[in-house]
Amino acid sequence: MQSSFDRRRVNGPEESHAPVYDDEEPESSSMGAQRNGRSAKDVRPIFLKTGLISQANGSAYVETEKTKIACAVYGPRQSKSTTYSERGRLNVEVKFAPFSCKQRRAPLRDAEDRALAVLIHQALAPAVRLELFPKSTVDVFVLIIENDGIEGCVASGSVAASTALADAGIDMLGLVVSCAACVSPKDEIWLDPTTDEAISAKGCITLATVPALNLITNIWQTGQMSLDEMDQCMDLCQEQCLSTHSVVAQTLLDANKSPS
Repeated sequence: MQSSFDRRRVNGPEESHAPVYDDEEPESSSMGAQRNGRSAKDVRPIFLKTGLISQANGSAYVETEKTKIACAVYGPRQSKSTTYSERGRLNVEVKFAPFSCKQRRAPLRDAEDRALAVLIHQALAPAVRLELFPKSTVDVFVLIIENDGIEGCVASGSVAASTALADAGIDMLGLVVSCAACVSPKDEIWLDPTTDEAISAKGCITLATVPALNLITNIWQTGQMSLDEMDQCMDLCQEQCLSTHSVVAQTLLDANKSPS
């Protein structure tokens, strides 16, 4: 007799085995050698596309391996609730998807969301011609779909937001691009660090620029590094920003190219 067998429930198998997880920690974090096939001065491949969200005035999607970000821009639109101002307002909101990190995040915004929004706003504000939009607001919504390093989220988020602003037809002095770098435990400069590389690094720096004007709009530095290391990181980031700028410009040209 099978008295212990419950037909009202789905019984599990008689034998079970523990799940096997792959070790996702790259060897570069501890070995300091090649970083998943990348050298110290290489960045992750960039995929950029505009027009992702049809309801928005402008939108962009950027993907750099495990970092995936979508951005939507609405405006400029006048607000009846705010007082009159000769300059428009640029609002930036950053939100993590609940499944974007290794540990599931709460759907509510937290301090990290607001901190990233401030950094992206500081990178974009000097380039947007807000004086042309009196008593108007331009809303930028950044959604982080997958996160592989906060520095990479700030850099890729700035690129996506700048591309979405251009796609929306917002007047700008130039395209804003950004790049991150870190100092490895062996005093090497690594461009575009991942989460594990940023954790093991001595210090990280994220640089946002407008290459067309040779203008630096924002610098964010964490950890400890010497002045010489900061200069090297900034020089390498500026060189990489030139390459990223050409990618963004070509993407916008292809998107606006009239069909033959």
